[in-house]
Amino acid sequence: MALSNRVVLLCLISMASSSGVPTLKLNNGGKMPAIALGTFLGFDQNGPVKSQNKQLRDVVMEAIEVGYRHFDTAAIYDTEEEIGEAIKLKIKEGAVKREDLFVTTKLWNTHHKRSQVADALKTSLDKLGLDCVDLYLMHWPIGLNKILQEDYTHSSTDFMETWRGLEDAVSLGLAKGIGVSNFNREQLQRVLDEGAVKPVALQIEVHPQISQKELVTFAQSQGLVVMGYSPFGSLVRRFGMMFPGPRIDDPTLVKAAERHGKTTPQVVLRWLVDRNIVPVPKTTNFKRLRENIDIFDFALEKSEIEDIDKFDSKTRFTLPSFWQSHPYYPFEKVENPIADPFVKGQK
Repeated sequence: MALSNRVVLLCLISMASSSGVPTLKLNNGGKMPAIALGTFLGFDQNGPVKSQNKQLRDVVMEAIEVGYRHFDTAAIYDTEEEIGEAIKLKIKEGAVKREDLFVTTKLWNTHHKRSQVADALKTSLDKLGLDCVDLYLMHWPIGLNKILQEDYTHSSTDFMETWRGLEDAVSLGLAKGIGVSNFNREQLQRVLDEGAVKPVALQIEVHPQISQKELVTFAQSQGLVVMGYSPFGSLVRRFGMMFPGPRIDDPTLVKAAERHGKTTPQVVLRWLVDRNIVPVPKTTNFKRLRENIDIFDFALEKSEIEDIDKFDSKTRFTLPSFWQSHPYYPFEKVENPIADPFVKGQK
């Protein structure tokens, strides 16, 4: 890693006392652990995939044992209850204290009116069994209606009205920090210009095929911590399929992995960490759980980072083009949008 990059990294990151995982300082004075366990289990024809036989609870408990202190969830994931149960059990065991943990959850699109936001967060807190969350994100800038079960038509609610609701959540002590997810630069700029409370974080899709350099640089220049979801890109299966892009055995990644005595997925996670991005990998496999957090004892060279940057093809794996006629759709539009999975009862 170049000297200038090391200086930036040292300025932004300090060691967390409870687990050895570094933390990034937030603009509200808080500290965010430098890796988060993602808990989105995906969707099928019936809606969000549900944890079976407390599998996710057990994964979160194991994650705490191996050093994870940051857990990322959302109202739409339907995983808040098992995360809360795991946290409660580990606190009861004496393994951690509440203040050791950083919990992020997100507001779903059907609760974008200012009057709905605090109540939506209270529902999430009830499921989590917590008095407040460390970070509450607006999941998308897109508002949707939900008057009837099958009504997911577009809402005209301005996302700045929604942001006022998140600000209310801070005032009420329900969230220590607030931020946004899946916003583009112009939308983030508007929040910065018009909001009374500054966002502490931006969560976006980041992996070797979509490095998001411009947006990451802008957000960080404004004092936000960037969180990167889907960090492995094409290295893993999506929707049961392998998509074009670098694989686990890609020569560029293998070369870096062998040089540092790591696996190629660890190299990709470190690529994010070396850019001061908090990766949000998800897994229910205990071996990979331990592997994913074992990335803080090495750093990539500048040339290795640049080589991985070359994979950037602006490829999104999260592209909800069924929303692209919404006035606040944040991404590039496509010619043949896919069908909306939130209609016809598929919540």
